[in-house]
Amino acid sequence: MDHEALALEMRGLREQVTGITDTAVAASDGLLIASDTADSIDPEGLAALAAAGLGLARRTAQATARGALRQTVTYGSHGCAAFYAVGDTALMVVLGDEGIDVDRLHRATAPALDRIGSILRHKTAEGV
Repeated sequence: MDHEALALEMRGLREQVTGITDTAVAASDGLLIASDTADSIDPEGLAALAAAGLGLARRTAQATARGALRQTVTYGSHGCAAFYAVGDTALMVVLGDEGIDVDRLHRATAPALDRIGSILRHKTAEGV
């Protein structure tokens, strides 16, 4: 697994979008793959919750014939949590503060998701 490449993608996204506070990549079953989170965030717990939330959103999209799920965003009084599908086997979660531009986040995240998917597929192809 190229953890450095994943870390570079997460840091690059944070540099592109003002307001990103934390990021993590997880398998769809909720196992943490990589994280760039503050000490106040439990990255393993975040990965598990994100996988559960994305799983429900994915099933909702299928049940309502909306097609393949791409993303879901949860808004709170102190910011948002955006969950992105990385193919069928992984996800990325991005936490943002109150000032984050979510449209900008979605635009910047699309190419990063492609690169993260490629990194994860490379790991799978090697059997690592």
